[in-house]
Amino acid sequence: MNAIDNSKMQKDDIALGELMSILSGAKDSPLVFYYDGRPVKPGYHVTEVKAGQFSALDCGANPEAWSEIFIQLWDIEEGDRTHMPSGKFHAIIRKVTEHVKLDDTAKLTFEVSDGVQPMQLYCASMPTLRAGAVHVELAPRPASCKPRDRWLAEQSQATSCCAPTSAAKCCG
Repeated sequence: MNAIDNSKMQKDDIALGELMSILSGAKDSPLVFYYDGRPVKPGYHVTEVKAGQFSALDCGANPEAWSEIFIQLWDIEEGDRTHMPSGKFHAIIRKVTEHVKLDDTAKLTFEVSDGVQPMQLYCASMPTLRAGAVHVELAPRPASCKPRDRWLAEQSQATSCCAPTSAAKCCG
Protein backbone atom coordinates (compact mmCIF):
# COMPACT_ATOMS: atom_id res chain seq x y z
CA MET A 1 0.00 0.00 0.00
CA ASN A 2 1.50 3.38 -1.01
CA ALA A 3 1.51 6.20 1.52
CA ILE A 4 -0.02 9.56 0.64
CA ASP A 5 2.52 12.40 0.72
CA ASN A 6 0.89 15.23 2.64
CA SER A 7 3.86 17.59 2.50
CA LYS A 8 1.93 20.07 0.35
CA MET A 9 -1.44 19.86 2.14
CA GLN A 10 -1.28 23.32 3.71
CA LYS A 11 -0.93 25.62 0.72
CA ASP A 12 -0.24 28.67 2.89
CA ASP A 13 2.69 27.08 4.74
CA ILE A 14 6.18 27.87 3.59
CA ALA A 15 8.98 25.34 3.38
CA LEU A 16 12.41 25.82 4.93
CA GLY A 17 14.03 26.50 1.55
CA GLU A 18 11.60 29.33 0.81
CA LEU A 19 12.26 30.94 4.19
CA MET A 20 16.04 30.62 3.82
CA SER A 21 15.99 32.07 0.32
CA ILE A 22 14.14 35.16 1.49
CA LEU A 23 16.36 35.60 4.55
CA SER A 24 19.53 35.35 2.49
CA GLY A 25 18.47 38.53 0.66
CA ALA A 26 17.98 40.50 3.89
CA LYS A 27 20.76 39.28 6.19
CA ASP A 28 21.21 42.57 8.08
CA SER A 29 17.48 43.07 8.69
CA PRO A 30 16.02 42.11 12.08
CA LEU A 31 13.90 38.96 11.97
CA VAL A 32 10.65 39.37 13.89
CA PHE A 33 8.23 36.50 14.37
CA TYR A 34 4.61 37.23 15.37
CA TYR A 35 2.29 34.82 17.16
CA ASP A 36 -0.93 35.21 19.13
CA GLY A 37 -1.19 38.81 17.90
CA ARG A 38 2.18 40.00 19.18
CA PRO A 39 5.86 39.95 18.20
CA VAL A 40 8.39 37.69 19.88
CA LYS A 41 10.52 39.51 22.40
CA PRO A 42 13.82 40.95 21.13
CA GLY A 43 15.85 38.44 23.18
CA TYR A 44 14.30 35.33 21.60
CA HIS A 45 16.49 32.28 21.00
CA VAL A 46 16.40 29.46 18.47
CA THR A 47 16.77 26.67 21.02
CA GLU A 48 16.37 23.61 18.81
CA VAL A 49 16.05 22.60 15.16
CA LYS A 50 14.95 19.07 14.42
CA ALA A 51 13.96 17.10 11.36
CA GLY A 52 11.57 14.19 11.23
CA GLN A 53 10.25 11.64 8.79
CA PHE A 54 6.74 10.60 9.74
CA SER A 55 4.56 7.65 8.83
CA ALA A 56 1.00 7.45 10.06
CA LEU A 57 -2.50 6.17 9.40
CA ASP A 58 -5.15 8.89 9.10
CA CYS A 59 -8.76 8.71 10.28
CA GLY A 60 -9.83 7.34 6.89
CA ALA A 61 -7.35 4.43 7.23
CA ASN A 62 -5.04 5.98 4.62
CA PRO A 63 -1.30 5.54 5.16
CA GLU A 64 0.42 8.94 5.37
CA ALA A 65 4.08 9.97 5.03
CA TRP A 66 5.79 13.35 5.23
CA SER A 67 8.94 15.20 6.26
CA GLU A 68 8.75 18.00 8.79
CA ILE A 69 11.25 20.43 10.28
CA PHE A 70 10.63 21.90 13.73
CA ILE A 71 12.23 25.16 14.81
CA GLN A 72 11.86 25.91 18.49
CA LEU A 73 11.72 29.56 19.57
CA TRP A 74 12.18 30.58 23.20
CA ASP A 75 10.34 33.88 23.54
CA ILE A 76 12.26 35.68 26.28
CA GLU A 77 13.48 39.16 27.10
CA GLU A 78 17.23 39.19 27.57
CA GLY A 79 19.01 42.38 28.51
CA ASP A 80 19.10 45.06 25.85
CA ARG A 81 19.20 42.68 22.90
CA THR A 82 17.44 43.51 19.66
CA HIS A 83 15.65 41.09 17.37
CA MET A 84 18.02 38.60 15.78
CA PRO A 85 19.33 39.63 12.35
CA SER A 86 18.01 37.45 9.52
CA GLY A 87 21.60 36.51 8.70
CA LYS A 88 22.14 35.08 12.19
CA PHE A 89 18.99 32.94 11.92
CA HIS A 90 20.18 31.83 8.45
CA ALA A 91 23.61 30.91 9.89
CA ILE A 92 22.02 28.92 12.74
CA ILE A 93 19.99 26.83 10.29
CA ARG A 94 23.02 26.30 8.02
CA LYS A 95 25.05 25.21 11.07
CA VAL A 96 22.36 22.65 11.87
CA THR A 97 22.67 21.26 8.31
CA GLU A 98 26.29 20.30 9.11
CA HIS A 99 24.93 17.75 11.60
CA VAL A 100 21.29 17.07 10.64
CA LYS A 101 19.90 16.45 7.16
CA LEU A 102 17.27 19.13 6.55
CA ASP A 103 14.94 18.77 3.58
CA ASP A 104 14.39 22.25 2.12
CA THR A 105 10.95 21.16 0.86
CA ALA A 106 9.76 19.77 4.22
CA LYS A 107 6.77 21.15 6.08
CA LEU A 108 8.00 23.80 8.53
CA THR A 109 6.60 23.97 12.05
CA PHE A 110 7.57 26.43 14.76
CA GLU A 111 7.36 25.45 18.42
CA VAL A 112 7.06 28.58 20.58
CA SER A 113 7.09 29.06 24.34
CA ASP A 114 8.07 31.76 26.78
CA GLY A 115 9.47 29.13 29.15
CA VAL A 116 6.39 29.34 31.37
CA GLN A 117 3.44 28.59 29.08
CA PRO A 118 3.35 25.20 27.30
CA MET A 119 4.96 25.04 23.90
CA GLN A 120 2.52 25.61 21.02
CA LEU A 121 2.78 24.66 17.34
CA TYR A 122 2.62 27.23 14.55
CA CYS A 123 2.99 27.33 10.79
CA ALA A 124 4.72 30.27 9.11
CA SER A 125 3.39 32.52 6.39
CA MET A 126 5.51 34.08 3.66
CA PRO A 127 7.92 36.62 5.21
CA THR A 128 7.47 40.31 4.36
CA LEU A 129 10.05 43.07 4.45
CA ARG A 130 8.71 46.29 5.92
CA ALA A 131 10.14 49.10 8.02
CA GLY A 132 13.62 47.62 7.61
CA ALA A 133 12.76 44.27 9.24
CA VAL A 134 11.71 40.82 8.04
CA HIS A 135 8.31 39.94 9.54
CA VAL A 136 7.04 36.36 9.75
CA GLU A 137 3.49 35.70 10.94
CA LEU A 138 3.03 32.41 12.78
CA ALA A 139 -0.47 30.92 12.85
CA PRO A 140 -1.60 28.12 15.17
CA ARG A 141 -1.31 24.73 13.50
CA PRO A 142 -4.77 23.18 13.88
CA ALA A 143 -5.70 19.52 13.78
CA SER A 144 -7.54 18.40 10.67
CA CYS A 145 -9.16 15.46 8.95
CA LYS A 146 -6.82 14.71 6.04
CA PRO A 147 -9.35 12.72 3.96
CA ARG A 148 -11.80 15.62 4.24
CA ASP A 149 -9.02 18.13 3.42
CA ARG A 150 -8.06 16.14 0.29
CA TRP A 151 -11.71 15.90 -0.77
CA LEU A 152 -12.19 19.68 -0.31
CA ALA A 153 -9.02 20.35 -2.34
CA GLU A 154 -10.32 18.10 -5.12
CA GLN A 155 -13.67 19.92 -5.05
CA SER A 156 -12.03 23.31 -5.43
CA GLN A 157 -10.09 22.05 -8.46
CA ALA A 158 -12.97 20.19 -10.14
CA THR A 159 -15.44 21.84 -12.48
CA SER A 160 -19.10 21.64 -11.53
CA CYS A 161 -19.87 19.11 -14.27
CA CYS A 162 -17.12 16.76 -13.14
CA ALA A 163 -17.30 17.01 -9.36
CA PRO A 164 -17.95 13.82 -7.37
CA THR A 165 -21.31 13.71 -5.62
CA SER A 166 -20.18 12.51 -2.20
CA ALA A 167 -17.33 13.16 0.21
CA ALA A 168 -14.57 10.64 0.78
CA LYS A 169 -15.02 8.37 3.76
CA CYS A 170 -13.79 10.31 6.75
CA CYS A 171 -13.36 9.85 10.45
CA GLY A 172 -14.91 6.40 10.43
